[in-house]
Amino acid sequence: MKIEEWLGSENQLGVDIWTNKYCCEGEDFEGWLTRISAGNTEIAEYMREKKFLFGGRILSNRGLHGQGRKVTYSNCYVIAPPEDEIESIFECAKKLARTYSYGGGCGIDISGLSPRGAKINNAAKETSGAVSFMELYSLVTALIGQNGRRGALMISIDCAHPDVEEFIDLKTDLEKVTKANISVRIRKDFMEAVKKNEKYLLHYKRETTGEVIQRWVNARELFRRIAETNWDYAEPGALFWDQITSWSLLSNTEEFVYAGVNPCAEEPLPAGGSCLLGSINLSEFVVHPFTTTAYFDFDSFKKCVQASVRALNEVLDEGLPLHPLPEQRESVAKWRQIGLGIMGLADALIKLGIIYGEKEAIELCDRIGFAMADSAIAASAHLAKELGMYGGCRIEDILESPFFLANTTEKTVELVRKYGLRNSQLLTIAPTGTLSTMLGISGGIEPVYANYYERKTESLHGTDVYYKVYTKIVEQYMKEHQLSKDTELPEYFVTAMMLDYRQRIDMQASWQKHIDASISSTVNVPNSFTVEETESLYLYAYESGLKGITIFRDGCKRVGILNTNEPKTHAAGEGLKRGEIILVTDDVVGKKRKLLTGCGSLHCIALFDPYTGVLLETYLSKGSTGGCNNFMIGLSRMISISARAGIDIHTIVDQLNSTGACPSYTSRRVSRKDTSKGACCPMAVGNALMDMYNEMQKELKEKRRSGQELAKKAPKPRAVTTPTPSDRLYCPECGENLIFEGGCSVCKSCGWSKCH
Repeated sequence: MKIEEWLGSENQLGVDIWTNKYCCEGEDFEGWLTRISAGNTEIAEYMREKKFLFGGRILSNRGLHGQGRKVTYSNCYVIAPPEDEIESIFECAKKLARTYSYGGGCGIDISGLSPRGAKINNAAKETSGAVSFMELYSLVTALIGQNGRRGALMISIDCAHPDVEEFIDLKTDLEKVTKANISVRIRKDFMEAVKKNEKYLLHYKRETTGEVIQRWVNARELFRRIAETNWDYAEPGALFWDQITSWSLLSNTEEFVYAGVNPCAEEPLPAGGSCLLGSINLSEFVVHPFTTTAYFDFDSFKKCVQASVRALNEVLDEGLPLHPLPEQRESVAKWRQIGLGIMGLADALIKLGIIYGEKEAIELCDRIGFAMADSAIAASAHLAKELGMYGGCRIEDILESPFFLANTTEKTVELVRKYGLRNSQLLTIAPTGTLSTMLGISGGIEPVYANYYERKTESLHGTDVYYKVYTKIVEQYMKEHQLSKDTELPEYFVTAMMLDYRQRIDMQASWQKHIDASISSTVNVPNSFTVEETESLYLYAYESGLKGITIFRDGCKRVGILNTNEPKTHAAGEGLKRGEIILVTDDVVGKKRKLLTGCGSLHCIALFDPYTGVLLETYLSKGSTGGCNNFMIGLSRMISISARAGIDIHTIVDQLNSTGACPSYTSRRVSRKDTSKGACCPMAVGNALMDMYNEMQKELKEKRRSGQELAKKAPKPRAVTTPTPSDRLYCPECGENLIFEGGCSVCKSCGWSKCH
């Protein structure tokens, strides 16, 4: 099989991703598959069928250590938290550098460092605080290259640390700690204080001196501070720490302690901990897709889970000596974490005709999640029978853990009781941005972000022309059902911005019940989403049993951090093919102006989109006196068709303003001084349109600021003029638009992912 056959001859983007990111020095697909599967013919067949893929590090690096390369198969590590002394702080930086040089991302927690103002016995007399050392770790992350990339870093702090407010505010300065994600460890006692509007004690005891630093804060005010900063900067994320520690196979194992989380927060790990990743493509387990007889093949899925657990354990054994640090090799040997997850959920639901976020979807996810957990635990028990338990395995502790009790059948319970487990951690849902883009499917548990993306070509005249490229699942459905427009898609083609945040969290919660690690996921919300709604979202996420949550608000100030290129100038016809126009619906907002011209009076009516405020339609008519009515009708029709073809109002008005001066207009201006702004009728119309457009935008802005909903239900996707360049994220490799999905920035044009 050739790569074009595997990914599809039309999937040039997927072929490019495979060639540039995973293929080694010109090897063909069969050679690559043999190298990556390392003799496991069963997993090779699942990969050939696109039902399973290892994580990116494995797809890139497996087998290359034999060529003398210093590589790791693990995507993520947690470094031992720095202790409260200068040597340990810089030793942590050294460990970061070494791990980055092998291609691994890292997480560290700084809760053990003294807060600002603590007394120390050196030239400084008092410490600059825990937060001050974050810049050091960010700098190390920026310096160490990873095959053309920088490393990935997560820094966390406990909600009771006295420096937590400084930590929360840090990333509001767009120039600080630009190479790290940050999250607050939020504990149950804090959330209870938030709900009761009580005070909360921030405290720290310095072991070397016995000094205690503490102060009381209002819990609800601190919670709002977290929500408000996340609302505007997409950080800090929230880690619900008690849920992390209590909902796993290790919750009763006293000697085990989570030290932090990896860069995308889906992997809580001990000091020195590491995890190997792999994902099952749920969409390939739908039989008879797009029909009334479609169903999910649970039997085949369970077999794939079992094969994937075995394959990841093979990679773990092979990669054990390849970890950068001795403490990592020791931790992995003792606890043997793997992270099997999913991708393509949204595609699977579409193939089944089920609406993402609705009750039927949540119930199906619950069934699939349980089957996945039970099968994975059983597979690990069978491996324990063959090869032995992981070093820290305490069977009775596992059998009594709430997660185990909720996710196993009696048959699996007996297997574990008899043989123990080969792995202490089995399941996670990681970002699959690059993998899912390569395959042309949805990532992780995310909804489809958009039904189409925009591509650019250059015309013979040197101008940028934009056209729609439909998401693969949309294109497939439209071809099979002979649809010409995406507006004709059935209601189960929902996208991220159409969902109520509760639906999004309900879906994540249904999966978290069956995931012993965590889930990397981002709730995308519109620009109009308020701080109060963000607080409600966080509280709902906590009550729903999530282990972590973050949001990305469209157009937030975080864009300033993520933009790596200068904003580009976009053509006004973005998203429309030549000949396509926007359908004007009945919910438009109308505005009217009466103009005085050289010939008399002129009436101008403009119709605007109620959600974006863009111009859609114009009507011109003369008064009892005035110019040629047919000319006015013709001009209004040309303005309207231009606006509906995607040409923005600034370009239209610029053309109207270039028409020159009219003698009668000039004469009346001199004699009566009552003419409307302009030098001729077209100019006056252009100025009136711009005045009404600005008024419309001001009204929409005031509605968003007041938290007023612009629409009861999000409209079906339709082509409108794009946001201004300052509200867009751009890919550092190809310059196209980025989206924020699965806790990570992803480019749907070239497959670049910040988290790759």
